[in-house]
Amino acid sequence: MKIVKRQLLRTTLAVAFAAIAAPLPALAQKYPDKPIRLVVPFAAGGGTDIIARDMAPKLSEMLGQPVVIDNRGGAGGNIGSDLVAKAPADGYTILFGSNTLSINAALYKNLGFDPVKSFEPIGMVATAPLVLVTNAELPIDSVGKLIAEAKAKPGTMNWATPGNGTPHHLAEELFNKMTGANLTLVQYKGGGPAINDLLGKHTQASVLTLSSVKPFIQSGKLRAIGVATPTRTALMPDVPTIAEAGVPNYRAELWYGLFAPASTPQPIVQALNTALNKVLNDAQVKQRFLDQGYEPKAGSATQLKDLLAEDMARSAKLIAEAGIKPD
Repeated sequence: MKIVKRQLLRTTLAVAFAAIAAPLPALAQKYPDKPIRLVVPFAAGGGTDIIARDMAPKLSEMLGQPVVIDNRGGAGGNIGSDLVAKAPADGYTILFGSNTLSINAALYKNLGFDPVKSFEPIGMVATAPLVLVTNAELPIDSVGKLIAEAKAKPGTMNWATPGNGTPHHLAEELFNKMTGANLTLVQYKGGGPAINDLLGKHTQASVLTLSSVKPFIQSGKLRAIGVATPTRTALMPDVPTIAEAGVPNYRAELWYGLFAPASTPQPIVQALNTALNKVLNDAQVKQRFLDQGYEPKAGSATQLKDLLAEDMARSAKLIAEAGIKPD
């Protein structure tokens, strides 16, 4: 009788422990069972929005649920990021983030969220190569000539800067710091106005995304003299990196990744990462990205986490040294 009771007790305990352990796997197995909101923290029509919309249909297909774009622009991306940071950690509200997260951490004193503690990285999406361009009518066809001209005629050379505190702005500040060229930064409200004044020779150079300047390079109105990526980009293999063109160790990137609110269960994060990497390895999605001037970057959540931490340290150092303040 005692043996039977002991066996009954063991069985009861086993069932109880199984019941306690069941909810999380069950949650992961049924996820997702409703539409997912993908928050883009910038206005519709911009580069971030375009790449998110290129990716969303295939991600919907992989997850078996609609992925709905929700544009929440404002405050340099902080409004949309804050919304996701405070959303339920259930995998149904995720952020289409970029390295504005790492920049804003150093630029703003009171974000209302922490780029590291408030989010669970899901995975990288892509990089957008930044290109150093000059007006093609100017006799500046190399990085060396740009530096020499700026040093020979101090105060006469200007950067067209598409927004204070943007990755492009930091790339130009870094160039000034590393070369001593000290081109004057002229701030514009977006890439369009910056390109217009560069075309009109009101400014002489700019660091902009390849996607925004590619048509002008192809038409011969702008000249690409260097890419800011660590290695040459396959999208412009004949253009040298700024580092190999005379500024050793120069590097500036614009990257995109997906983030979930902190404490999102890891099985859900893994499910999203798996679906995302399948999307990024899809031939049609890859080609759409490349056609738009973006390089797809499949990878792990840990890789995105490490990249964010590295970029935050680099951005904070540059912002402090250059004395950059928010508008």
